[in-house]
Amino acid sequence: MNQNIEIVAHSGIYTLLAEQILNVSIPEAWEFFSSPKNLSKITPPQMGFYITSEELKQMFAGQIITYQIRVFPFLKANWVTEITHVKEQSYFVDEQRFGPYKMWHHEHHFSETEGGVKMIDRVTYKIPFGFIGKIAHSIFIKRKLEDIFSYRAKVLDRKFSVMNFK
Repeated sequence: MNQNIEIVAHSGIYTLLAEQILNVSIPEAWEFFSSPKNLSKITPPQMGFYITSEELKQMFAGQIITYQIRVFPFLKANWVTEITHVKEQSYFVDEQRFGPYKMWHHEHHFSETEGGVKMIDRVTYKIPFGFIGKIAHSIFIKRKLEDIFSYRAKVLDRKFSVMNFK
């Protein structure tokens, strides 16, 4: 499978860009991605992803989602995100309020294209701990994020017959 994931750095702030074409309609894609309970289905099992929020319905602006993730083999972290923007069947944004990053801003965009739905993930993030964080990013954080989005692409490939492009 051709992976279309790119991470670039600008003054200590990183941007991950991932693009896919989903072989579904906008309403089908939106139904899946706008349900917070589906997050665990597209997260690698080794991350120990577990939603700790109350039962989650369809997302809405202002919604707080809490979960635990495994950041290292025997170290779990709590993560709190807020859905800050929603334009139904077009895009939504989640932002970290508390968690492992100094900043995390994740945009999810959906648009019709030939063959289905073009889905773009744009994650802008900053690593804590200054110079040590930069080293950690180059050694393993960047690779871990690429692995997470590659896993996600494979899951979506099986679910929606995804065709990657660029």
